[in-house]
Amino acid sequence: MQRVAQNKYDKQKSVLILTKKTKPKLSVVYNTYWKFAAERQNIFFKRFNREDSPWTKDKILGQYKFTNVYRATDRVSQYLIKNVIYKGSQKPEEVFFRLLLFKIFNRISTWEVLEYELGKISFKDYSFKRYDKVLSEVMQNRIPIYSAAYIMASGRSSFGYERKHQNHLRLIELMIKDKVPYKLQHCKSMNEAYTLLHSYSTIGDFLAYQFVTDINYSTLTNFSEMEFVKAGPGARDGILKCFKDFGGYSFEDIIKFMADNQETEFERLNLDFKNLWGRNLQLIDCQNIFCEVGKYARVAHPEIDDYSHRTRIKQKFTGKEKESIELYFPPKWNINNLIK
Repeated sequence: MQRVAQNKYDKQKSVLILTKKTKPKLSVVYNTYWKFAAERQNIFFKRFNREDSPWTKDKILGQYKFTNVYRATDRVSQYLIKNVIYKGSQKPEEVFFRLLLFKIFNRISTWEVLEYELGKISFKDYSFKRYDKVLSEVMQNRIPIYSAAYIMASGRSSFGYERKHQNHLRLIELMIKDKVPYKLQHCKSMNEAYTLLHSYSTIGDFLAYQFVTDINYSTLTNFSEMEFVKAGPGARDGILKCFKDFGGYSFEDIIKFMADNQETEFERLNLDFKNLWGRNLQLIDCQNIFCEVGKYARVAHPEIDDYSHRTRIKQKFTGKEKESIELYFPPKWNINNLIK
């Protein structure tokens, strides 16, 4: 947290001791964070290895739906990497167009209907009229085109269209006209790239961080996922449950602390955490875990108030059968050849 000189922990008391005048105070949910991460990752590998269910004795994890511990292993991220980013031309404007078009809607079915109706998705052959027509027809059939994972502003005040997707198509056009794909290539840090994206209408704090993370899966940028983080609303809720007091640290400092101390904390709690073929949890992953632990704690620790006053988990887990999971990660991570 803000470059603390030394971090120590008391194994007997299970309390972090930070070399700072004011140290954060932990709640009972703090240890749950690490236990959740280890068990959820165990489930991921058991499913990957096609083991028979049930994959866990944890009743909460067995009953409710939680995202994977590593963001890049989730279904939508895997689809983005395999079928959007690295499938097609690798020219900067083409990669950016496909990537942002997919992420704005963040819904696999929307991408697939565009492919079905329009053929190969390419900025070279892009037409506002054609894309608008397809998306409008989907909406007329009362089929959602946006994911509920996060909400983008409509952009009407900036671009003037009645329908949300029309404004977002114009947003993509504007960013490519402004040569954003090439500007991203010249950014010297993830923070600089984040600031560039954040400067555009409808892209707020949380979305700019999500988008820059997705862009960083591609060949456009090559930042370390350990250099920058932005806490989203869900992560903030989880952090507030894990810590009674921040001791002057920011939400982002807390996330950095978790990433920096993961091996120490798994060892302290005697947890066998299986990382991603040698890749430890990155800042984006620790941020996401806070989101999921915030939900998990509603049932596991009902005495810890949810700051949004939610007391239950909505989505039930239904994936009870074995399934074939074909993973693919950005080649620059150098782990694809390790997957067995």
